Amino acid sequence: MLMSSTGPRTRPVRVRRHLPTSPWVFAAPGLLIIGAFILYPFVSTLVNAFTDRRTLIPGEFVGLANFRELLHDDMFWIGLRNSVLYVLGVVPALVILPLLLALLVQKNIPGITFFRSAFYTPVVASIVVVGLIWVWLLDERGLINALLEAVGVGRVGFLSDQWLLLMSAMAVTVWKGLGYYMIIYLAALANVPRELHEAAAVDGAGAVRRFFAVTVPAVRSTMALVGALSSVAAFKVFSEVYLMAGPSGGPAGEDTTLVMLVQRTGTGLTGRVGYASAISVVVFVVTVALMLLVLRADRRSES
Repeated sequence: MLMSSTGPRTRPVRVRRHLPTSPWVFAAPGLLIIGAFILYPFVSTLVNAFTDRRTLIPGEFVGLANFRELLHDDMFWIGLRNSVLYVLGVVPALVILPLLLALLVQKNIPGITFFRSAFYTPVVASIVVVGLIWVWLLDERGLINALLEAVGVGRVGFLSDQWLLLMSAMAVTVWKGLGYYMIIYLAALANVPRELHEAAAVDGAGAVRRFFAVTVPAVRSTMALVGALSSVAAFKVFSEVYLMAGPSGGPAGEDTTLVMLVQRTGTGLTGRVGYASAISVVVFVVTVALMLLVLRADRRSES
């Protein structure tokens, strides 16, 4: 009796495709956190902006009444002015100075690690601690005024003058952010080919000319990123001004920023949550506009 050499035939096995659930199980905690602490507050703020809600009162729909009130609120315009001035004073410094600092510390020479760590230390320090230290330094009886008086200049009201207080807060923001943006620039400078600098040096270009002809074009996109990040952070500034000017926002509230106005208006047992939400919506729209302007300017420069 002859047997088939191919052996018994096997039936094809049908494989059922199941929707993988493992990725969603791992992503669920993060999605819940994002939904609870980002998406829900964002949607709630948008809804509250069109109501007259207070802390203990649900409120009713009032349409654009809160936004019309903003147009006649002097404190809103003061806060908008200070926030815009903060962007104009902080962003250029945080775009240029960290780049120069990164150029200084990018070379691998003995002891450079210490300076990199020293420049980055303010970044990891608590903003409350940093603010209190600068308040003690700039106080009427602080160290800086003592030094100024010792050299015959006299005491300066860094924390009592409207504009000096705002500029002092800007200086603290720049000082604290230098190390953070320096790290971003160091990563970008590491990708710049050394051949470009060598070719420019052979053509007789000095250090300054190589900086504008080689370094700046190579890190232009990074400069746009730093400009966008720093402009958004500067427009939403709160801690530095709050710690140095106090809850009242400096003399007669003249140093109040928009975020400080949101905190002052929307908190407490009688807080106007709806009105504070309307201010928050304005802050959101302006920050998005700032990012789009910076990115558009970067695209134009590249083209």
